[in-house]
Amino acid sequence: MEEDPMVAGLHISMSSDGLEEDLHSNHPSSLIEGPIVNGKYYLLSLLSCPSVTNIANEFLSLSVKLFETREDLLSVVRKIGKSQGYAMVIKRSKRSKGGDRRYVLIGCDRGGSYRTSLHLRRRKKNSASRLIDCPFKIVGRSTAEGLWKVEIISLFHNHDPSIDMAGHPYSRRFTKEEAIQVEQMSKAGIKPRQILFSLRQNNPDLLAVSRNIYSKTAQFRKESLGGRSIIQALLDELGGASFYHIVKYDHSGHLTHLFFAHPTSIELTKSYSSVFVMDCTYKTNKYKMPLLEIIGVSSFNTSFYSCFVFMQKEEQQDYQWALEMFSKLLGDGDHPLAIITDRELALMKAIQIVFPGTPNLLCI
Repeated sequence: MEEDPMVAGLHISMSSDGLEEDLHSNHPSSLIEGPIVNGKYYLLSLLSCPSVTNIANEFLSLSVKLFETREDLLSVVRKIGKSQGYAMVIKRSKRSKGGDRRYVLIGCDRGGSYRTSLHLRRRKKNSASRLIDCPFKIVGRSTAEGLWKVEIISLFHNHDPSIDMAGHPYSRRFTKEEAIQVEQMSKAGIKPRQILFSLRQNNPDLLAVSRNIYSKTAQFRKESLGGRSIIQALLDELGGASFYHIVKYDHSGHLTHLFFAHPTSIELTKSYSSVFVMDCTYKTNKYKMPLLEIIGVSSFNTSFYSCFVFMQKEEQQDYQWALEMFSKLLGDGDHPLAIITDRELALMKAIQIVFPGTPNLLCI
């Protein structure tokens, strides 16, 4: 009685859609040697290890099943891989001429090898790679009926399973629903650690860390730019929100100064133009540009933001330009009765030039 080849080993299905050359070139010859039955290779050596047998049985059971969609197939494969300590990722997929996906090649996230176009001597630093050319591969293929089936290529891993799946970047990905929550909460100004805490309350099995929140919010910001630079996006936002703003560029066309004020702030500034407090932050933004904040004081002893000025440096000519723009905002001939600052000598000298009749009081 002839032995069933599926009992003898794990089969490799070799089709004519361009995968053969890729599979042979990425597999050690010892893994694909075996008898050929009905045009298929069979592995003889892997089932000699009981632990490999247990791993293989779950995946082999998929080869007799059909899945309604590609996503269903991927979900099941990834779930089995995760239960065994491996992360399954899409290595390659191909569409038919009609646009439908024809097959998807699924592999271990440690499969493949690190490739770089830079010469080793030109690389800025020595960097490690997670890729160790793990040969595990499974193919998901669509049938004529529109269903999906699994074909086993290799169930062998050349590394131990992970105890903590958080070490795999794919395992720390967000679902579509979680990504939407991250976007909404980040737009609401919620801190990343609080966003992560909220997500973990809804999903205790979430493996994401704070770095994933930062990366996701950075991705959303980049998408919101729509191909614009950050400065272009800022100017568009200021114009769209009816902010009064004045921009100064250098001879190279780079922005060096930006003065802006909200319409409501302008009304308050003209209504309560007696006392203003001026202070400058010390390069607390991405471009290391000082931000001058001008704050007004109302007759009700309350404060309000009058305007803001990004400057290239904290020098007298920078402060002088900012105060000249502020003077235009107040109107001709309208000078404050008092300006309160700290002991910033460049700012104090600029005040004497732009507002010579206004006392400069020092805050304690």
